Amino acid sequence: RLVGHRPAHPDPRRARPLPLLFSAAASAATVGAPAPDFTLKDETGKEHKLSQYKGKVVVLEWVNPECPFVVRHYKAKTMQTTWAGAGEDKVVWLAIDSTAHNTPEKSAAWKKEQGFSYPILQDPEGTVGKLYGAKTTPHMYVIDSEGVLRFAGGIDDDPRGRKEKPKNFVKQALAELLAGKEVSEKTSTPYGCTVKYKE
Repeated sequence: RLVGHRPAHPDPRRARPLPLLFSAAASAATVGAPAPDFTLKDETGKEHKLSQYKGKVVVLEWVNPECPFVVRHYKAKTMQTTWAGAGEDKVVWLAIDSTAHNTPEKSAAWKKEQGFSYPILQDPEGTVGKLYGAKTTPHMYVIDSEGVLRFAGGIDDDPRGRKEKPKNFVKQALAELLAGKEVSEKTSTPYGCTVKYKE
């Protein structure tokens, strides 16, 4: 045996933490930290890069037109009125569809049917959805003008749609940010259909 000889393969127990480091680097977006940048095309083929909207507050809304929870919110115009109430000139609203079987044509037809103007970003590979840890449709994220994620969670406190006056967390977060205040409720429990990621 050679003195000072080290085995060719390092101790496997020492190698174990490495995968954890890699998974942490690729984990979901974190409230209070810079929102991960991404580039996606919308239903018309136009490219949108999150960082191009720095200087404005940005809302990311995960959608799936086939989901009953999304259908309910669009029937009630929850998203449209939340955006309009905050000021469409002050807030950028980006819907994102990470449904594996969605197509730009389906998004365009649904958008026309619902009559809203914001883009529906196409994420059929689920890359951005997984980057943000989007679990449900809808799942909401609010990013401040500096590009920092300030809110993540459900749109409101009414998963079953039974409350007469549900508390809209996104509306509250937008009002606070636009008034130069800190977001008081930074997270809420997301609810809806699970995101239908590519398997």
